[in-house]
Amino acid sequence: MDGRKVMLLTGASRGIGHATVKRFAREGWRIITCSRHPFPEQCPWGGGREDHIQVDLGDPAATIEAIAEIKSRLDGRLHALVNNAGISPKGPGGSRLNTIDTDLRSWGQVFHVNFFASIVLARGLKDELSAAKGAVVNVTSIAGSRVHPFAGAAYATSKAALKALTREMAHDFGPMGVRVNAIAPGEIETSILSPGTEKIVEGLPQRRLGQPREVADVIWFLCSDASSYVTGTEIEVNGGQHV
Repeated sequence: MDGRKVMLLTGASRGIGHATVKRFAREGWRIITCSRHPFPEQCPWGGGREDHIQVDLGDPAATIEAIAEIKSRLDGRLHALVNNAGISPKGPGGSRLNTIDTDLRSWGQVFHVNFFASIVLARGLKDELSAAKGAVVNVTSIAGSRVHPFAGAAYATSKAALKALTREMAHDFGPMGVRVNAIAPGEIETSILSPGTEKIVEGLPQRRLGQPREVADVIWFLCSDASSYVTGTEIEVNGGQHV
């Protein structure tokens, strides 16, 4: 085992996850990724293929089973866990699924990926996180605090639950030396954006979309010593959209 710091990241293949991989790789970290997809051919960092674990986080049993595989890749220490994977199902033509339209099975799948996987991984790897005095970052959303024109009800409520989970985890993991925080991105220029987002951008104080690297920089801050006394908080990364 080498002496590099190690991060476990879910949802690494695109957008915020992809930018986060590049940010931490630039700092010399080793990154272990989890995704339901195979490792992408267009890999943004060296050695990524060997550190990719294919697992469907929507399947509770598969997520629990993956813990042993992840542990086998570690030398007993995990410096950062970034729970970034998220799904947001849409209706016909990309329409928003509200509380009335969303199928119960879709609610379950969304919560397994967006919410339950985060605590399953953190709890399963608590000894390794504690040994490294590591950090957990849960990626929530501005949709977790208000009705959003595009994000569906299941997605929004899963992100609100993840914010509450961040508070509870910070309380429980703190005595182990592990900090737990969340970031809530707004309109970030990724493939998950819906048509019509430009109308939202017109009303933002900064009048532009956020870039994935700008979110990755905040994740980096929360996993670095620069935030050593910050835990149990959610940082808004949205160009002032929340005001």
